[in-house]
Amino acid sequence: MLPVSAAALRERRDLVDAPRVVVKVGSSSLTGADGRLDPARLDALVTVLAARRAAGHQVVLVSSGAIAAALGPLGLAARPRDLATQQAAASVGQGLLVAHYTRSFWGHGLRVGQVLLTAEDTVRRGHYRNAQRALTRLLELGVVPVINENDTVATEEIRFGDNDRLAALVSHLVHADALVLLTDVDGLHTGPPSRPGSVRIPEVRGLADIDGVDVTSRGSAVGTGGMVTKLESVAIATGSGIPVVLTSADNAAQALAGEDVGTWFAATGRRASTRLMWLAHAARTRGRLVLDDGAVHAVVDRRTSLLPAGVTRVEGTFEAGDPVELASEDGVVVARGLVAYSSSEIPDLIGHTTSELRADLGPGYDRQLVHRDDLVLVRRRRAEATAPHHRGVRR
Repeated sequence: MLPVSAAALRERRDLVDAPRVVVKVGSSSLTGADGRLDPARLDALVTVLAARRAAGHQVVLVSSGAIAAALGPLGLAARPRDLATQQAAASVGQGLLVAHYTRSFWGHGLRVGQVLLTAEDTVRRGHYRNAQRALTRLLELGVVPVINENDTVATEEIRFGDNDRLAALVSHLVHADALVLLTDVDGLHTGPPSRPGSVRIPEVRGLADIDGVDVTSRGSAVGTGGMVTKLESVAIATGSGIPVVLTSADNAAQALAGEDVGTWFAATGRRASTRLMWLAHAARTRGRLVLDDGAVHAVVDRRTSLLPAGVTRVEGTFEAGDPVELASEDGVVVARGLVAYSSSEIPDLIGHTTSELRADLGPGYDRQLVHRDDLVLVRRRRAEATAPHHRGVRR
């Protein structure tokens, strides 16, 4: 086994006293060999989480398994491939899944509250505020929130894609102290776990530490995510100051007890504002604004708002308030933001200063296309030292 640093051991011990933890469990950890929901495996997980609650700590559970729970009742041999049948199975299975959780947690004197989310719920400021308020109140009332993606209404355009990403975003939303990802392997390995010579990686201080590690093996037949999606969710969580433990569901108790199981991913960044976090990772963009070099320099390096004079063209169809990408002329996406105009309005504004727009179109058309408070960088681009100041942006 690879060595473990003293820092990782100390950080793991801190997990024991963490006031609020998000635990995500995948479908493969809740199902049997036939791919159907296994109540015994669910009960085993609940026993671990109930012990955590009995110790005075809060737990938020992000659980997959709705579609797997419906396979038997619907007579399906395997997870359906088409969206309509997935939605139908989720409708049947979500009720069954939460019923199992309700019964199991009730046996420990705990109540659960079901929360179903779509990515669309996290795009608009009011939507994620509502989700945050509801989750906070559930925790205050001593309830264990059980969260899942709302697969019944989600479409390919408005879905998270897997619950790993959802769990990372929920961790930020509820100000969690740590995220525990439970899967069907005991941690990240130096190669596919089945490969001879592959060993567990006990800690990762930054994702650059695992460059070259093969994580391309596919997930289980009943789940939607693999190790790639888990590492994407790890990057979201650790980048916003939340450490992550990745291990198997069988190791859940040991992980929460701070023992050296699975892989510990240390926090690498600081907590960002919740709204910008959602914008960076949850919002599905509706279009793109292409910026000239001066505007890219100002938005990325000077962190300014974007005005019409800095835009060269508009791509896509969107309405005012939609999330859009901000990209350089060579196609590099440098930021995301909430746009203040529709795609049909912007072409008439492009290339004009605010004073020109005020004179030609009147007050109200001299505002920013994307205000800096509604903008988040997604790829840091170092500007050339000679990059010109551009009139199309301002602080």
